[in-house]
Amino acid sequence: MKIVGQDAEQMQEEAESASLCSMFAGADSFGIDTSKIREVLGRRDLERVPMAPPFVAGVVPYRGDVLTTVSFRALLGLPDNAEPGCVLVLDDDGGRERFGLVVDAVGGVVTVQLKMLEANPCTLDAKCKWLFDGAYKTENGLMVQLDPQKLRPSRLAETGLFRQGGTGESL
Repeated sequence: MKIVGQDAEQMQEEAESASLCSMFAGADSFGIDTSKIREVLGRRDLERVPMAPPFVAGVVPYRGDVLTTVSFRALLGLPDNAEPGCVLVLDDDGGRERFGLVVDAVGGVVTVQLKMLEANPCTLDAKCKWLFDGAYKTENGLMVQLDPQKLRPSRLAETGLFRQGGTGESL
């Protein structure tokens, strides 16, 4: 009987937790649900796209296709990094749009309790309020949760919030 009870408790804990892939832009830590990440390509040189919005970092070949990449630094208003960034391949929920997210570095997988997600503070600017789903307090500081659906290039273009170039301002 105890084993069954322990299995039920363990299943309940797993249902109440999420695995986030940690990533970094500048000194700040962010996380995306691991189930939304198709692949981590690592550091890649990107081909720039003329006349593209500032948040489009470029394109990169991916499995016989061309993958549009989004610069997370540009979305945050951070200046460009001199080194190539790490590219994460993300799919939208319907599988209609596959794209890359360029970040400074990718960390490990962090398991968080869903009930520990704290809401965005009211002092965030409109861009950050739209991008961030809240934050978790971890041993290493705050980890801001991101929704990959909001990071899709087509969705970013629709919002109109990211038309201007990066200002170099931090969070």
